[in-house]
Amino acid sequence: MKRPLILISNDDGFSAKGIHFLVDIARRYGDVVVVAPDGARSGSSLSVTFSSVVKANLIKEEEGLKVYSCTGTPGDCVKLGIAKFCDRTPDLVLAGINHGDNSAVNVHYSGTMGVVKEGCLKGISSIGFSHFSHSMETDFNPMKPYIEKIISHVLENKLPIGVCLNVNAPDIPKYAGLKVCTMGEGVWQNEWEERISPRGFTYYWLVGDFKSVDKQDDNTDRNAMKKGYIAVTPVKINVTAFEAINNLSSLEQ
Repeated sequence: MKRPLILISNDDGFSAKGIHFLVDIARRYGDVVVVAPDGARSGSSLSVTFSSVVKANLIKEEEGLKVYSCTGTPGDCVKLGIAKFCDRTPDLVLAGINHGDNSAVNVHYSGTMGVVKEGCLKGISSIGFSHFSHSMETDFNPMKPYIEKIISHVLENKLPIGVCLNVNAPDIPKYAGLKVCTMGEGVWQNEWEERISPRGFTYYWLVGDFKSVDKQDDNTDRNAMKKGYIAVTPVKINVTAFEAINNLSSLEQ
């Protein structure tokens, strides 16, 4: 019987510390194929490449592991990995570990979660892992037993079709545990900083402050992290607002 096949990607690039940490864990559970961008692709969501070619290079190959770098987006990486570099449909798609969290509405912008959504669209159980620190030298070791627990559970039980997981961890040395949460609410403010180039033209740099509107007793991912928990949020691919269908039914008349 073949070992499970696990496809891994990210949006920080194939050389990022987070993806290496995740690969080392995943290899305990199956054969691993990595197809990751050749550089940072943060904020790329589920974008794909239409206007230029996509290239991939085999970076590393050994027993139970192949690593490819790809010039495309995280979504491209998953599509290409499944179509060209996996000898069968993967049993699991993993993303991360992202340097920076993807909690609350940031799930919509995240290239990490773009990986996860693409895997989920293909009917594969998919999980994204993110860590609150943006430092490339951050310590992921406190996450390890929780990542192992989640991977083991999903490989054994699978996720419902159309459902994937968004896992976010605070930047602390010891966690209070794991909590299954809802997605937090909030909005980005003051998003653009205007600057003057040395050549005299005006340009804009994306910055911003995130304002959460969650109440303290809400069971949201950001509240869980504030209390020292790793937050696990089930995310649905079908974004239909079913509760609004009846209110709009008059349009059909």
